[in-house]
Amino acid sequence: MAAKKIIIDTDPGADDVIAMLLALASSPEELEVLMISVTYGNVTLDSCLRNVVGMFNVLDQEMEWRKSQGRPLGFEGLRTYKPIVAVGPEHALEDEMLMADNFHGADGLHGVHEAHPHLSPADTWKALFKDGLPGPIDEPSYLKYFTPSKTPAHQEILRILKEEPADTVSVCVLGPLTNLALAASEDPETFLRVKEIAVMGGAVEVEGNVTPVAEFNTYADAVAAARVFALTSPTPASTMPPVPKDKTTLPPYPEKLSKTLNVKLFPLDITTPHLLNMGFFVEKIESQLAGGSPLGTWVNTFMSGIFRQIISMVGNKVEPGLSLHDPLTVWYMLTGSDPAWKLAKNAPEDIRIETSGQWTHGMHVSDRRGRTRPDGVTAFEVPGDKDGWLSLKRGNRINRYVSSPGDMAFAPFLMERLFG
Repeated sequence: MAAKKIIIDTDPGADDVIAMLLALASSPEELEVLMISVTYGNVTLDSCLRNVVGMFNVLDQEMEWRKSQGRPLGFEGLRTYKPIVAVGPEHALEDEMLMADNFHGADGLHGVHEAHPHLSPADTWKALFKDGLPGPIDEPSYLKYFTPSKTPAHQEILRILKEEPADTVSVCVLGPLTNLALAASEDPETFLRVKEIAVMGGAVEVEGNVTPVAEFNTYADAVAAARVFALTSPTPASTMPPVPKDKTTLPPYPEKLSKTLNVKLFPLDITTPHLLNMGFFVEKIESQLAGGSPLGTWVNTFMSGIFRQIISMVGNKVEPGLSLHDPLTVWYMLTGSDPAWKLAKNAPEDIRIETSGQWTHGMHVSDRRGRTRPDGVTAFEVPGDKDGWLSLKRGNRINRYVSSPGDMAFAPFLMERLFG
């Protein structure tokens, strides 16, 4: 069976890094990571990119350490395929509403670069992605594991979708959807060659984590999310964000498109309960630290910072645990055929993104009035159905997941894959 081909769009962030590690630790028959497209989000774009390069540098050292210890190397996907790493823009499409809350620390990984400079890449890594900067004298050994690109990330996404057969490439979105919105705007028909987009984002029936109603990734670029979601609609114009008079925005989509986009949504509703608890993590990482594992040392540093941050926020009466928001999309890529993955009972749902509300920016809006879309191909519109919530022609079509193979099953699966 051929490996599932994926692109990871990310803004690392601790849970983003864990998601990427899980993908790279897969077998060659499970996943082929074609590309990692980097965006701003949890921290600045440069910090996010540094964390991606740093991850590959640590994995390079980890492979050498495991070899020297006579341990199984693991990470077959890392050693079999060589993804492209490309970089997107530094900010959202139309505004700078991003409010970093430093949950992941100033560098995105709770000071791991300062704590372990021997595990961090030399600053010459920046020249791999930008012209006019002094580059390394010798090629860094970590470049055996990825190919840096100086082409904008959204254009690399389009190139891959053109070159690969239609409906064979999936995208895991772990951050703001800016790169995907840019790709969709530049060439919507090529963008629609994607098989599916697994989006970690939103809060549908639960509270938000950056405002009372909004989740961080969507809030960071609500316009981008709205534009991507609109491609799930039979009439994309019906849910496109309004165009501000005083801002330059991306153009509208063509009236006629060949197909609709397949969005698989993993909001806070399903991701939050999937926890990597501190006690379980410490128990599993102990042997790695004792043996001197570079990867264990690196991951333990930022995870310890995460646990300290959680305790400072909510106290220590309950054991702290990191919600595995972003890794859940990769787990779905690995195990999506498991019948325990279940969609909302009324899927696909008409879920729309609020882009202009004073207090509701980034909110995932659905019709909670208990109404259902009419049966029959002739009932395209319903009288009195303001904004087309029951229309067969208007509104989005989002496949929202509400259950997985088990909240308690994921953390053991994850740690086993990463550390054996």
